[in-house]
Parts: sequence; structure tokens; C-alpha cells
Amino acid sequence: MISMKEFFSILLCLHILGGGLGLLVGTFILFLKKGDKLHRRLGLLFYVGMALAGFTSLIMAVLHPNNFLFIVGIFTLYMNLSAKRYLRFKKKEQVAEYFDYIISAFMLIFGLIFMGWGAYLLIQFKIFGLVFVVFGSIGLRFVRQDYLFHQTMPRGPLAWLSNHIQRMMGTYIASLTAFLVVNASIFPAFIPSFVFWLLPGCIVGPMIGRFVKQYTQKTSMS
Repeated sequence: MISMKEFFSILLCLHILGGGLGLLVGTFILFLKKGDKLHRRLGLLFYVGMALAGFTSLIMAVLHPNNFLFIVGIFTLYMNLSAKRYLRFKKKEQVAEYFDYIISAFMLIFGLIFMGWGAYLLIQFKIFGLVFVVFGSIGLRFVRQDYLFHQTMPRGPLAWLSNHIQRMMGTYIASLTAFLVVNASIFPAFIPSFVFWLLPGCIVGPMIGRFVKQYTQKTSMS
């Protein structure tokens, strides 16, 4: 029977494997033609890698409490899984299932927790609270988007594609964030830690709108 230390080491190896695969494949996908067979195959690899990274990070964060692993795990699992689920809605007759609502509820709960905890830390003049607030607000924004898509607004013909792209890019941001945070020691010491948490979103975030516009227009004309 393996010890807890050995079990944690196995989880860490799986986490590094999944996160490394996701980051590598995700970077490659950014520069590929979207929608063809290669994109779909690599997209599946990205999904599996990030699901593994997110799931193992949550277990490790429970075994050895770690805010970094916990935030990345929650954000990665929600973005990655919801991105995959939105592909189902390419068929117009598809409707939301209980599992879709469970995913949204999962992010809603933790988004509110992140916002509250972040505000508490900021009141205490702890700048890391900004990380909780940013990730919580992003998560709640996507939960609202889920609700509008599933319940109250008529769907545009390519709303599923827009939502899929946004969430896959969000998953990629999570993988890049994890890479920078883990390797922060190789950068100059004067750079505050919260910079590594927020920089990927500031760099990759603006690309999301461009990709959404580019590929929804291209798909609508095909």
C-alpha cells in the first residue's frame, strides 16, 4: 500500500503531465486552422490534459491546502468542461441537461466564495485578494452567460461556437497562469506575485474577442 507522500507524488506527476500537455497543445492550436480534423484531435488532447491537470490540482489542494492549486483547479475544470459541453449545441435541437446546470452551479458557488474571500483579503490590505476577485468575477460572468444561453435569450446560430471559443481560451489562460506562477522564481524578484496570476489574462484575453469574431464570421459564410 502506497504512503500519502507517494500518492501525492503520483498526483503531482499526473498534474505536470496534464498541464504540460495542455499548455503545449493549446499553444499549437492557437496557430492552427480551426474546425478541421487535426484541430478536433488536438482539441481532444487539450481537453484531456487540462481535465487531468484540474482534477489532480483539486485533490492536491485538499491534501496539502494551497490557494494556488485550488483556484487553478476550480477555474480549469469549469472552463474546460463547459467548453466541451457547448459543442453539443451545434445541433439546434439540443437542450441543456441537468449536468450543464450542475457545472454552472459549481462555478457560481466558488465564484461567490472567491469574490467574498478576495474582498476580505483586500480589506486587510493583502494584494493577493485581487487574484480571488478577478478569477471570481470572471467565473461569475461566464455563469451568467450560461444562464442566458440556456434559459432566457434566443440563441444565435453560432452562440455555441462563441461560448466554446471563450471557454477554451479561458482554459488555456489557466494553464499559462499555472506555468508562470510555478516558475516565478526564474523571473526578477521585484515582480509582485499577483502579476504572474493576472498577466496571462491581460495578454491572451484580448485575443478571445478577435478569435470569436473571426471564426463565427467564417463559419456563418461557409
